[in-house]
Amino acid sequence: MPEISLFYGIKITMYGDDHNPPHFHAEYAGKKAMVDIQEGVVIRGALPKRQLGFVLAWCNLHRDELMQNWELSKSGKPLNRINPLV
Repeated sequence: MPEISLFYGIKITMYGDDHNPPHFHAEYAGKKAMVDIQEGVVIRGALPKRQLGFVLAWCNLHRDELMQNWELSKSGKPLNRINPLV
């Protein structure tokens, strides 16, 4: 799995063969959500409220880096790590 960040037990991944819209996957304690990068909203799945708040705050802080990783993933290039939420 192409993990790009890990914070508060939340794993963030992105896959090169994923479909539009640009998004990433967040997983916590067996719960999974797919988050639209540009809109900052869950498009599939669910996370506990607190962890979802962390993920959406992190997405807002790192939107440009996430979009860069999306473009890299579409080109089959290695993804960059993104700093965790602190």
